[in-house]
Amino acid sequence: MAVTSHLRTLRQAAWLGWQMESNWTRPWLFIIYSIVRPIAATLILVVMFLVVKQGVANDPLMFTYTYLGAVFFMFVAQVLLGATYVIMEDREHYQTLRQIYIAPISLHVYIIGRSLSKVLLTSLSAIISMAFGLLVLRLPIDLLRVDWPLFALSMLIGLGCILSIGIALAGITFLTAKHSTGINEGIGGVFYLFCGTLFPLTVLPPWGQSIGMAIPITYWLELMRRSLYPAGGIETISGLGEFSNPAILLLLAASALVFLGLSLLIFWFADRMARKAGKVDMTTTY
Repeated sequence: MAVTSHLRTLRQAAWLGWQMESNWTRPWLFIIYSIVRPIAATLILVVMFLVVKQGVANDPLMFTYTYLGAVFFMFVAQVLLGATYVIMEDREHYQTLRQIYIAPISLHVYIIGRSLSKVLLTSLSAIISMAFGLLVLRLPIDLLRVDWPLFALSMLIGLGCILSIGIALAGITFLTAKHSTGINEGIGGVFYLFCGTLFPLTVLPPWGQSIGMAIPITYWLELMRRSLYPAGGIETISGLGEFSNPAILLLLAASALVFLGLSLLIFWFADRMARKAGKVDMTTTY
C-alpha cells in the first residue's frame, strides 16, 4: 500500500508541476519558447567556442566535449532549480505548504514529483540541442554507434543523484526566505566549475581536481560523453582517461549513494530546525 501511495503522490505531483510550468501562456507560444530557448543557449556556447578556438573545425573533439557537457548540464541547473523552488513557491506564493506538509504523503516523493516536470522540459531541450548539434553543427556522433545501454543506465543514476541533491537544497530552503534561486545558482556554479562541464579537469589546480573527483556529476558527464561518442577518443582529454567505463560507472553509483545519504540527512536536519523555529509555513514576504 505504501508503494501505491508513493506512486500516486508522484503522479499527481508531476501533473501539478507540469500544469504550473506550462500554463503561463498559450500552448503554441510555450512550444515556440521550448524550441527557441535551448537553440539560443547553444548558439551562445558556439560563439564562445569560436572566440576561444577561432573555429570549430580547428578542434572538433574539444568542441564535442564542450557541447555535450553544456547540453547535459542543463539537467543539473534546471532540476536543482525545480526541486529547490518547490518549497519556496508553495510556502510564499501559493501558501499551501501547510496543507501539503500535514497531508498523508511523503514530502520527499512530492518534491521529486514536482521536479519531474523540469526533467521532462529539460529532456525536450536536450533533444532539441542535440538535434541542432547533429544537423546544423555537424557533431561527429553516429547514433548507430552510441552505447545506448550505458547511456540509459548512466542517465538514470545521474538523474537520481541530481534529484537527491535537489532534496537537500529544498530542505535548506525551509530555513531561508526567497533565496532558493540563489542557492541553486550557487551550487550549480560550483558543479559547473569543478565537474568538467566545459573544460577538462586537468586545467584546474590539484585542489580543484580533488573537488571535482569527489562530485558524482563529474562521472555522470563523463559517461554521457563516452556513451554518445564511444570511439571518438573523447576520454583522452577529460582527465579521466585512466578509468574504464565500468570503473567510472561504479564511481558514479558509489558517489551518488553517498550524496543520497547526505541529502536525506540534510533534509531531516533542516526540517527539524524549521519546525522548531516555526518556519515551515512562515511567509517571509521577502
